[in-house]
Amino acid sequence: MRDFHFGSRVADGVYETLLDGMELEELSKSEGVDVLHYLFLDARYTWWDCGRSYLCRIVDMLHMGYVDEVIVGREVLTRLPQLVVEWRRLL
Repeated sequence: MRDFHFGSRVADGVYETLLDGMELEELSKSEGVDVLHYLFLDARYTWWDCGRSYLCRIVDMLHMGYVDEVIVGREVLTRLPQLVVEWRRLL
């Protein structure tokens, strides 16, 4: 059975991610503060079965530079440890 609130929750999350990216871009330009912006996606059913159209918006955000990286599903198990090493180098 399809969740009738699905679209609005996912759309809100995608829209908020876009706004966060725009705010981080402004912070970088106005204050010289650079923040890495990651988006983690899970739930195969949510994204591949119900929300595929929203994936296009996420790809758009990557191309516009509003998200630095999107990490999908089990990729978090291998990518997150790599990111931690990168973050430690930045300190």
